[in-house]
Amino acid sequence: MSGRVLAIAGSDSGGGAGIQADIKTITALGGFAMTAITAITVQDTLAVHEVQAISPRLVARQMAVVLEDLGADAIKTGMLGDMATIEAVCAAIETHGRGLPLVVDPVMRATSGQTLLTDAALAHLKRRLLPLASLVTPNIPEAAVLAGITIGDRRAMHHAAEALLTLGVPAVLLKGGHLPGEDVIDLLATDSGIQSFHHPRLMTRHTHGTGCTLASAVATGLAQGMALAEAVSRAGEFVHAAIATAPGYGRGHGPLGHATALRSGVPI
Repeated sequence: MSGRVLAIAGSDSGGGAGIQADIKTITALGGFAMTAITAITVQDTLAVHEVQAISPRLVARQMAVVLEDLGADAIKTGMLGDMATIEAVCAAIETHGRGLPLVVDPVMRATSGQTLLTDAALAHLKRRLLPLASLVTPNIPEAAVLAGITIGDRRAMHHAAEALLTLGVPAVLLKGGHLPGEDVIDLLATDSGIQSFHHPRLMTRHTHGTGCTLASAVATGLAQGMALAEAVSRAGEFVHAAIATAPGYGRGHGPLGHATALRSGVPI
């Protein structure tokens, strides 16, 4: 399979999340990864120690030259950081990538807890970026902020997913890993209804980059011509396999086994 995916995100020096997770995921699933880097982070499995933002002009320029020359079949956004970068990304999408499937991972915090999106940027993301998106992929804390409600159980998840559809995005993949239970249940909400995806919970601390990986995996599926539900299903299987085969690196939230997952029966 092929499928060109432009990933717009920050760089993780630890290799577990951000643009590194995007590249690994897209490649592992048979796609072709291209990048526009929004920030350089000094990061390991314990914390984000420092962040140096890339200028919005340079972020937009990376996007423009890639889209004009190589082209893309889907776009995925991750860490954007501030309002100016979000605006630059939106303008570049409108000029060079209009009509392409756009998967938005609304990255607000790192797995270790550090804030990666300012309040002003969050408001701009809701107003400008989400209406351009084909799919938004929040976890429960992110969905709670975006929808302005508390999410403490499955019923609240359904309510939040429906509420997020009113923000102008046609589809929401609400990830349920933060709720307790033997299974992790993700909800895919569209105007046609809500579909559930179940995976057995894996008890491990090696979950760094799961959100980046899932969003990139869905974007790859869309780039390869899959229907949304099919792309979400394969992406969930890929993330589950990657967690199960995590290499165990680091003293904190370790990275996933992106390459090993290919030997775990994930269809590509």
